[in-house]
Amino acid sequence: MHHFFSMMFSLLAIIGYVSGQSTEGPSERSIDRPYRSELTVSNGMSWGSWGFKSMSPSGRYAAGFSLKVESYLLFGGDDTALNGIRLYCVDQSKDSNDYSSIESDVGGWGEWTDVKWCPSGFLSAFQLKVESPQGKGDDTAANNIRFKCSGGDVLYGGGTNWGEWGFWSPTCEGTGICGIQTRIEQSQGSEGDDTALNDVRMFCCD
Repeated sequence: MHHFFSMMFSLLAIIGYVSGQSTEGPSERSIDRPYRSELTVSNGMSWGSWGFKSMSPSGRYAAGFSLKVESYLLFGGDDTALNGIRLYCVDQSKDSNDYSSIESDVGGWGEWTDVKWCPSGFLSAFQLKVESPQGKGDDTAANNIRFKCSGGDVLYGGGTNWGEWGFWSPTCEGTGICGIQTRIEQSQGSEGDDTALNDVRMFCCD
């Protein structure tokens, strides 16, 4: 059943109909926008494969984000924790009522959280909370993320609490984050251990 829902969500995401909130602006992405630097962290897990690189429209930078999170499951369910990251991109006028949203591959479980916005500036670095391999236990991989804004603020994601925070990524060269690529493990079937989002890369533009 999980495999069926994962396939359906992947299909809907490709044709652009998956929407976490009814108040969202248009989802736009450009695969050709040049970027100045790539941000990575060292504690991401390696299950799954890298999805497509999703870049914001030219002249726009990420100033907010939301997460797709599966809440804790009771009675020994297979938790997946963090399933997706969506970036909300604005131009340098910082009008948050006029934005584009971008995302890379997304897991098939959970719900989207509310958007968190930088009070000033754009997203410029990130830190990932990851659970190490659990052996015969339930693996969840990435659980949460937090971002630094170029204006100095830190935004905490509404993810789950398993795992430890790794080191911060480098800080953007350029104006701010303008693209994202996620590593997602697809459904492992009824007998497998699902982890969904394992790792993420961010891209920065002038």
